[in-house]
Amino acid sequence: MHGDAESIESAPAEAYTHGHHESVLRVHSWRTVENSAAYLAPHLEAGARILDVGSGPGTITIDLARRVRPGRVVGVDAAADVVERANGLAESERVDNVEFRVGDAYALEFADASFDVVHAHQVLQHLARPVDALHEFRRVLKPGGLLAVRDVDYGGVIWSPASAGLDRWLELYHQVAVGNGGEPDAGRYLKRWVREAGFAEIEATATNWVFSTELEREWWGTSWAERATQSQFAAHAIESGHSNPGELARIATAWREWAADADGWLLMPHAEVLARA
Repeated sequence: MHGDAESIESAPAEAYTHGHHESVLRVHSWRTVENSAAYLAPHLEAGARILDVGSGPGTITIDLARRVRPGRVVGVDAAADVVERANGLAESERVDNVEFRVGDAYALEFADASFDVVHAHQVLQHLARPVDALHEFRRVLKPGGLLAVRDVDYGGVIWSPASAGLDRWLELYHQVAVGNGGEPDAGRYLKRWVREAGFAEIEATATNWVFSTELEREWWGTSWAERATQSQFAAHAIESGHSNPGELARIATAWREWAADADGWLLMPHAEVLARA
């Protein structure tokens, strides 16, 4: 658990657990303000300047830009190829009040008090020093500016029917994520981290993703079956000694069996926090 800010010297090394395999980007591209940032939507005002940290393929970022025109939105991500892809998406959708840049959550290349809103979706769970990152988010917010952060809590993920393969998947996910310096149960710590970073007027809520229909199960189950064997998650699991190709193949099979089951159902809880700088 990363409850306190850590020094750079003592912090564990970080690696993005999911990586940028097509199966991961496909899921990220499904995200919109409606399904991933509805808690922020009532606070979006025309003309606002927004920073989206960890913007990935850019679908949420572009959606934010549409909602605050003529305001400007900047998305930053650590992966240059993903940034290029996001800029291409914005151009193809003719959204001209958004731009994407390569950036570091711990060292944002923006002046103090540059933004009305800083948004980060599914970012803090991957950071070894989430409070340090939140301090940096606060630095670039204008006085009274709004922070909006949302992260899953894998400790609360539940599914049906029972599956030994998915039980092992969840156990392995925790092992790999912690080994990469992250906190897979980040949702439960968001309020604490935000408070420790010096924010005020903290409002903590929660919403869920639910996958139940045939289409939802096929999409989510196939994505994780591919991730289990082909993505950076698989590479990290093997390199760390936590798993092996045979076990990962069995986990992939478990995901496909769950997706094919008409009774299949899965819930992922997300904590979300709004706070003022």
